[in-house]
Amino acid sequence: MPIAPRRLIAHLDMDAFYASVELLRYPELRGQAVVIGGGRERQPMLRHDGTRRYASLRHYVGRGVVTTCTYEARAFGIHSAMGLMKAARLAPDAVLLPVDFDEYRLYSRRFKDAVKRIAPQIEDRGIDEIYIDLSEVPGAQNDAGAAAARALKDAVFEATGLRCSIAVAPNKLLAKIGSELDKPDGLTLLAEADITTRVWPLAARKVNGIGPKAAEKLAGFGLHTIGDVAAADPHWLLANFGRSYGAWLHAAAHGRDERAIVTHSEPKSISRETTFERDLHAVHDRHALSALFTQLCERLAGDLQRKGYAAQTLGIKLRFDDFKRVSRDVTLAAPVDAPQAIRTAAGSCLKRVDLSRRLRLIGVRATGLVPAARAASAEPPTPGDRGAAKSPSPTRHKWQVDLPFFSASDDGAV
Repeated sequence: MPIAPRRLIAHLDMDAFYASVELLRYPELRGQAVVIGGGRERQPMLRHDGTRRYASLRHYVGRGVVTTCTYEARAFGIHSAMGLMKAARLAPDAVLLPVDFDEYRLYSRRFKDAVKRIAPQIEDRGIDEIYIDLSEVPGAQNDAGAAAARALKDAVFEATGLRCSIAVAPNKLLAKIGSELDKPDGLTLLAEADITTRVWPLAARKVNGIGPKAAEKLAGFGLHTIGDVAAADPHWLLANFGRSYGAWLHAAAHGRDERAIVTHSEPKSISRETTFERDLHAVHDRHALSALFTQLCERLAGDLQRKGYAAQTLGIKLRFDDFKRVSRDVTLAAPVDAPQAIRTAAGSCLKRVDLSRRLRLIGVRATGLVPAARAASAEPPTPGDRGAAKSPSPTRHKWQVDLPFFSASDDGAV
């Protein structure tokens, strides 16, 4: 019986992905502190002499957060999810660029396609990272995957002009840890023999699966590093963290992970949302809200069509100025993927919410996803079909009068 090849799992992580894509577009910003975040109104302005004028953090006012930033900005202490106003205090002269997800998705597809041509067994983990099974890639077993990893890095750079960091290890857990060890542009080979020297000194939070709350609880017991967790009595871990999570902590701290590469999975939902620079009101800001709402529905429709799905259920997500969150959804008789149909369904959900308070965030969500081909071949509902909509007709309230934002047929409709 032939011996199965040893597992060689790689984790590839694009370096400062969004910021790096922007630097391809604006190469004159290389070497500068650049922060990505905020709305499109902060697009660079082209001067008469052909140069560009960029917005800086110095005069930023609003509630936006940092999506990502260059390594030069990180040197000031700026990091993802930090408020832009706080970032402005740390680096007031940093350049501020708006987020452009359409461009990032384009480069995401490019780097993943480049990887698949060398190693087709990949697990997509998001816009800027993937796991790759190198176990049966020709030649990978000869050098623990080193040559294959270099080939992948070269292919990604050739396809995108972007750098990435990659680690090859016996499993996904160690590969994920390893890809952070030598950033940026790193290539790391991490074997089981390296766990004590390279993994155990790291903070426990570096293990994917140990979140902020678990790390805080571990620290409360004096367990700060991965090695501390590995040295803890496994029965004590079970007693204090539960049978399942405690057992996982013990295994993870020792670098054990048997998870397979998942090459295909059906998405459960697709959503789009936006946080406003200032609170908006359904009456006073109805035109702005209607345009933003329509734009979200258009982008959601584009996401569905690009991925090849239609949605049976459409919903909305709202956050008000008092931070209260509300969601509503409606299930349709047949799946849809067209902007107008999504706008109409999501708009019907808005009619079931009291919008007398100002809004901080609005989002649209598609669930009950089915392949678009199957949706297109489905029999349309007959007149009077009880499946036309599972949500009851909403009651109209006083606060809904004269608010075109609710209407799917207003001037802001698709």
